[in-house]
Amino acid sequence: MTLSETLSAALMIAGAVFFLAGTLGLLRFPDVYTRLHALTKADNVGLGLMVAGLAVQAESWAVAGKLLLIWLLVLLAGAAVAHLVASGAIKRGIRMWKR
Repeated sequence: MTLSETLSAALMIAGAVFFLAGTLGLLRFPDVYTRLHALTKADNVGLGLMVAGLAVQAESWAVAGKLLLIWLLVLLAGAAVAHLVASGAIKRGIRMWKR
């Protein structure tokens, strides 16, 4: 394996670990707000690492730029959806979890 293949594999494995952490947070945390936080943060970092791993293997700068654009659009969409979900939860009177 070449250096770029090794770097790409390492970045993609790290991204998969962050996706797994986000999924575990979604399943384990007690309320909608902490679940939302865990899911959006971990998935954004995981996708960023996946995009970086794919960009290392990209055939041209144009392909790497498209991958970066996709990641930025997902970041914006994730933030907007997280805001809508949290706003809806507040409007419905769902309280934050307290010990």
